[in-house]
Amino acid sequence: MPSSAALPAPDRTAASAVPGRLPAVLLMTGSCLPVLGAVLLAPVLPRMREHFEDVSGSAALVPLVLTVPALSLTLLAPFAGVMVDRFGRRRLLVVTTVLYALFGTVPLWLDSLYGIVASRVLVGVAEAAIMTCCTTLIGDYYSGRVRDRYLALQTMCASASATVFFVLGGALGAAGWRAPFWLYGVGLLLAPAMAKALPAPATGGFAQDARADQASAEAAPRPFPVRRLAGICLLTVFGAVVFYTVPVEMSFLLDDLGVESTGVIGAVTAIASVATVLGSVLFTRFTDGWLRRLPGLFVLCAAGFLVIGIADSLPLLIVGAVLNCLGTGLLLPSLLTLAMARLDFSDRGRGAGLWTAAFFLGEFVCPLVLLGGKGALGDLASAVALLGLATLLVAAVLVPLTRRSQQSRPGHAAEQH
Repeated sequence: MPSSAALPAPDRTAASAVPGRLPAVLLMTGSCLPVLGAVLLAPVLPRMREHFEDVSGSAALVPLVLTVPALSLTLLAPFAGVMVDRFGRRRLLVVTTVLYALFGTVPLWLDSLYGIVASRVLVGVAEAAIMTCCTTLIGDYYSGRVRDRYLALQTMCASASATVFFVLGGALGAAGWRAPFWLYGVGLLLAPAMAKALPAPATGGFAQDARADQASAEAAPRPFPVRRLAGICLLTVFGAVVFYTVPVEMSFLLDDLGVESTGVIGAVTAIASVATVLGSVLFTRFTDGWLRRLPGLFVLCAAGFLVIGIADSLPLLIVGAVLNCLGTGLLLPSLLTLAMARLDFSDRGRGAGLWTAAFFLGEFVCPLVLLGGKGALGDLASAVALLGLATLLVAAVLVPLTRRSQQSRPGHAAEQH
């Protein structure tokens, strides 16, 4: 997590009573919890498989311990968004953070593999609500450029924490495959702090646009604007596939090059993570025109894929990974910022839920897409290169669409930030 000095200062011109930095730190930390679930257990899966080798179907069930929370999150995030708008952001966040800790630590005492998988489904339910609430509250508390920077910081923290959690999982795994599950207890520390430090956006009136949007919604109820968000969510699914390709497949790409050292694999993965974080930092430095920049960001990601596809040496593979991850570090906060800018206060929870579901759907299908490409082309590098060509095609399609959108909506906040 960044120090408070790294957080953007509140924009007093855009909000009447913007909360301080402590709420932002708590929301950034909460946004990292689903990442913890995604990578923490990866180092101990082989030991877990050995422990449950006598259980029928363990070869398929043990990997589900790692992946099923993401699938659960994908399916339930839209419903979590409805609950956020109906029952309140802060209350739901505090409750589900406690449930996250309880469900996450259940495997410490279970001897049933089926029970552990069931508990992981419930962890995904809690993660869906936590991620949706954190994103929604960032949209509620802040506006304008400050909101853009916090959304970028959210993705940057999530990317950086993945490497940290992977290392922690490996270190704790030395004490046994159950040990990493203790880290889920951090939710019991976060929940009281969230209850005390997070203000209530619906009544506190932090952002001027939030008060206006809420009053408008109460005066004239209307259906959720699905069409306004559909294009961004569809693009986010593809963007998540692009985002997760290098982190998920890097060890296999290195193995194809004959690199077997775990130290080298860890170092290359860390370099790629740093590039992603750097991209998120760069996002905070450029504060306007993210819609028109989308095609260029996809081109940058595609360039990285194409370099990976032709790489016949470790240095060239690293160059391709850095190019791609620099692009994805810029791409993810751009998509999230554009989505949040299109939502009114009364729609923000459902919108954040849909965007979150779209992103984690992309995470879930990413390895399946590359597996299909590998089966068709014969090797993983060619599948990555094919994904690069598809990314270029998406960039080409976006060029006229983004120009048309800017011309039809010249004053919209998404283009003016």
